[in-house]
This record gives sequence, structure tokens and C-alpha cells, in this order.
Amino acid sequence: MRDTAPFHTFDQPWTAREAVRITGIRAIVTAPEGIPLVVVRVDTDVDGLYGLGCATFTQRWHAVVAFVERHLAPLVVGRYPGDIGDLTRLSRYSGYWREGPVENNALSGLDMALWDIAGKRAGLPVHELLGGKVRAAADTYIHAGGRDIRSTLDQAEEFVAQGWRHVRLQSGQTGIGTYGAPVVEGVPRAGAPYPRGWNVGEYLAGLPRLFEQARERLGDGVELLHDVHSRLTPKQAVVLARSLEPYRLYFLEDVLAPEHWDRLPEVRSQSPVPIAVGELATSLTDAARLISGGGVDFIRAHISAIGGLTPAKKLATLAEFFGVRTAWHAPGDTSPVGAAANVAVDVTTSAFGIQEGHVYNEATHEVFPGTLDIVDGWLTPNEAPGWGIDLDEREAARYPAELSAHDEWAAGVRGLDGGLYAP
Repeated sequence: MRDTAPFHTFDQPWTAREAVRITGIRAIVTAPEGIPLVVVRVDTDVDGLYGLGCATFTQRWHAVVAFVERHLAPLVVGRYPGDIGDLTRLSRYSGYWREGPVENNALSGLDMALWDIAGKRAGLPVHELLGGKVRAAADTYIHAGGRDIRSTLDQAEEFVAQGWRHVRLQSGQTGIGTYGAPVVEGVPRAGAPYPRGWNVGEYLAGLPRLFEQARERLGDGVELLHDVHSRLTPKQAVVLARSLEPYRLYFLEDVLAPEHWDRLPEVRSQSPVPIAVGELATSLTDAARLISGGGVDFIRAHISAIGGLTPAKKLATLAEFFGVRTAWHAPGDTSPVGAAANVAVDVTTSAFGIQEGHVYNEATHEVFPGTLDIVDGWLTPNEAPGWGIDLDEREAARYPAELSAHDEWAAGVRGLDGGLYAP
């Protein structure tokens, strides 16, 4: 049954420094690359003053939109936009049961939009509000994934020629569960209950060959990375890490599903390869425990999934104290606004390690004027007030979002016996 409770607002709890107030909050969904992106717009009673924040949970975007427009709006309309900490805490605690990717992406949209407004009011880019730069730009890595080793390394060589110094490698494998590269079709699996299944033994045996050839072709001057995508047991993760030791990976990513993150410290202690984990963290607390528990060398959170810029800055500070480096998750299901938030933290923390890079298409640049470009592998923040990024809603409407195809893919990530793997 539809909620018909009257819309109401909450009083400002203290005297605000200025009279400016929030007048509205809504979600805008667009898919210029075919990937649903959710951006929150917070409006104020000052003509032309509004903020944008990333709230992109691609797989459940309808739920995020409902959360923003039905649950956040009554909490923030009428409030002073400078009270970022109070507004985000109120929004988090008001539901009593809290955290999770739907709530935190909605909160991220609010949080980032309020930081955007703060920058515009101050006439400063957000990174200056965070204390200013400790580096000029963020080094990035890019993803190469071909049907076989040769095509993967062909892509990698192209990226190196374009200026990238860090390349993540994935090569095609038999089975629909293959991640980050095309599926190799046509290999017979006679008698298997699920012939299109993914085989962990083939994966563990074949991956070292990819990196052996990568070192031969790319040399020692390129940093190499790999994403397991959360589907190994702790022992399998150790076996894989040890098999890759000769090839000196920059990091090995997401070796265990989040249900088994309590085992990460033992995996890390036995791994000669740095371990990067965190994109599936759906709260600041979970991400912080990865750091304080000794389970990671790189914290790789998706910052909208932990609630936005404010928790990401806290996480980076914690990482600094524990000698852990940041490597924020940022594929095509991060909006350009989210990418701007990532780099604002990257250039203002000494805990920075590397930034996942994504090259947005021309349509995305038209929808989001000011979208950042990666140049020679480097990502540099805008110097305009706030994020320096806008959203053209007429252009956005040209690219309506559909349901994510991830559900269909995830339903097929199975072993040869038909049992599901964590994707």
C-alpha cells in the first residue's frame, strides 16, 4: 500500500549562520553508457544554488530513488545546507535499522550534494575544503580484458602506449561466470550438469600463465593488477597469491566474498602479493574493520556504498594511521560526480595508493558537463567551485535507464555442478 503520510519538515535545531535553506531533493537517473547512474540534486532557496551527489547503486536504482524522494526529503527540506554532518547523521539514524547499499547510496547523494553546495558558497573546489592538495593528481589504473591472453595483452599494450602505468588484467575463460573478459564458448563439458559452468581449478591453473606472458611482453616498468571477484576460499586465495609471486603484482583484488572477510588477516599474512578489498563494503564500519583488523593492504571501497565523501575522508584518515593505502572502486557504475568525489579524497590524503580509472564516452560528457578526463593515466580534479560538474537534464532524458543486466549475469555464475558462486 502506498505511503500516504503527510509530507512534513523538521525544525532547524540551532541558529544557522545564514538564512539559506534546502527547498528540495530529488534523484535523476540516466544511462548514457547503458549503465544506470543515479545522481541526487539538492536545491536551495538561493537562485541558482544547488548541489549534485552520486547515489549510483546500479543493480537496485529504483529503491535508491524511492529512498531519496520518500524518506530523505522530509528530513532535510527546510534545513540549512551547511550542517552536513548533522543532516547525514540524522538521515542515517532516523530509520533505526541502518546501513546497507540502498540507504548508503541515497545518503551519499545527499552528502556529496551538500559538499558541492558548500564549495559553491565558498567559491572553492571541494578538495580545498578538505584541507587542500598533497599531490597534483591521482595516478590511475585501467582494465584490459580480452578473450584470450594474446588479446588481453594487446589491449594492455595500447593502454601503456596511451600513458597508463598500471593495468588490471583479466583473460577469457570457459564458463558464464567469467569476470572482466569475454566468455570462451564452445569448449565441451560432456556430462556436466551445468555445461556452461565456471571451473575454479582451470582459473587457478591458467591465471599464472597470463601474468608470465604479461611480464614478457610488458616488461617490469608496468604495474599489473588482477580482480578475483570474491569467489575463492581462503586456502585457494593463498594458493593463487603464491603462484603469482614471481610476477610482482601491484595488488590482488577481492579474493574472498564479504561473508568471509574475517579470514582476510590469515590470507594476507600468507600472501606475498598485496591484498586489495572493500568494494562490497556497505557501511563505513565494515570498511574500517577491514583496515583495523589487518586484512588489507589497499582499501577499495565504493564510496557511495559507504555513504559518500564524509565517510570516505574518515576512512582515508584511518588508513593513514594503519599504513593502508586507498584504491577507490570506480568503474562505469560510478557517475562523473562520484569520480570527482574520489579524486577529491585522492589528492588530499597521504594514504593514497591508486585510483581505478574509467574513460567516459562522449554522451556522458554531454550529460555531465565538466566530467573529468584521464590524461596520460593521471586524473586531476576540477578547480571550479564545488565539483565543477553539472547535469544537463534534457540530455540525461535522452538516455533512459532500464533494469541492470547484472541480475541475469549473476544467475548464471555457477560451477559445473550448477551451484552458485558469489559473483
